[in-house]
Amino acid sequence: MKGNVLYEVINNVAVLTVDNPPVNPLSEGVRNGAYEGMVKAEADPDVKAIVITGKGRAFIAGADISEFGGAGEGHSLNDVFKKIEFSTKPVVAAINGLALGGGLETALCCNYRIASKDAFVGLPEVNLGLLPGAGGTQRLPRLIGPAEALKMIISGSHISAKKAFSLGIVDSLSDNVVEDSIKFALERAESVDSHPKVRDLNEKIIEARASENILIEAKALAAKTRKGQFAPGQIIKCVEASIHLDDFDEGLKKEGEYFLECLLHPQREAMIHIFFGERAASKILDVPKDTEIKNIKKAAVIGSGTMGGGIAMCFANAGIPVHIIDQDADNLKRGMGVIESNYEFMVKRGRINEEQKDFVLSLITSGLEYKEIHDVDIVVEAVYENLELKTSIFKNLDEIVNKEAILASNTSGLDIDSLASAIDRPDKVVGTHFFSPANIMRLLEVVRGEDSSHETLATI
Repeated sequence: MKGNVLYEVINNVAVLTVDNPPVNPLSEGVRNGAYEGMVKAEADPDVKAIVITGKGRAFIAGADISEFGGAGEGHSLNDVFKKIEFSTKPVVAAINGLALGGGLETALCCNYRIASKDAFVGLPEVNLGLLPGAGGTQRLPRLIGPAEALKMIISGSHISAKKAFSLGIVDSLSDNVVEDSIKFALERAESVDSHPKVRDLNEKIIEARASENILIEAKALAAKTRKGQFAPGQIIKCVEASIHLDDFDEGLKKEGEYFLECLLHPQREAMIHIFFGERAASKILDVPKDTEIKNIKKAAVIGSGTMGGGIAMCFANAGIPVHIIDQDADNLKRGMGVIESNYEFMVKRGRINEEQKDFVLSLITSGLEYKEIHDVDIVVEAVYENLELKTSIFKNLDEIVNKEAILASNTSGLDIDSLASAIDRPDKVVGTHFFSPANIMRLLEVVRGEDSSHETLATI
């Protein structure tokens, strides 16, 4: 049984730590461990409060989709959530990293939520042809209002801890989230007799009953950004139920019915097939699983044309600062303008908001000199297909850029080994054939050179 939950008591606070690397999905082992941990904490008279957190870089990054369709044994997610939500002791979610899907739904069952400043939260189920089926469509509208909840669930995107705090999803932000959550939980236990349950927050949904525009706008957003998809319509029905049904449990029942319809829909199977296909594509048979992956903190792109600009957007969209080099100032200015226009278009289409646009644009800088990128971790060359030109660029990069940096070429047909043999770091050379437009096409052909190292391949 995969995954477990560690249990320890610190200063009269039971700390339940989900341990299911790498991202702590809610596998059967985690569900059983969380249930047993809650029972143990409830039964211990010395335990005054409970903190739930995750081990490593994630709080809980969703359900274990490898278990979808299986019979399953032990405790269901609903069993676990009831234990958390109806605990006689205050429960604090210490969100130490990613809280996605069932992870955020777990946090919404807790009385309080404290997030690390670098955490991200979201309900991405729509990307798999599903909807949040563990109370997300009922609790989130009660916490932040149906309009904001619908935007978040239909988009399926992650939001930062700062944004989550501004919306009211988390109660506070912390640099030491577990330590601060333990202190906070104990303070609440000693000073407050009753603790808030999200399921009991009805003010925002009652207000929404007077507004027909909320559902109309959500349907327009779904038609615009999720054209032809089945799940968004079911999501809207779920949130509509949260608005109009007085009984919270009736809303959960509706959510379960609509979730099952999504689960049985052929789109769900197709979208999960894509998900696993993308994961499989990232695995290289002869590269060991424990191969060290280089931490890419800064990137550079050579060339500011359509392809170069699109590649730069890929880095920025992943949160990686990127510097574009083009020795023609006019081309560079034009290329940066195209990038800004692309992001403006995404805002108009509802794919990102103004805050997200400003953030990604802040990550993209430009210049004319190679010396400006001496400290980057990867360079992608994206000039036109000319072996002599590309070789010249690689030689310049080899002299200027730090010796541990990966040098990649966006060639679609030229010999990678020819480029690698011209410089002193052939193990750091690889082909990265993006497909146009690079910022939209989620496809990358990785071209292995004869000397490309395992680390280089695993990193790409």
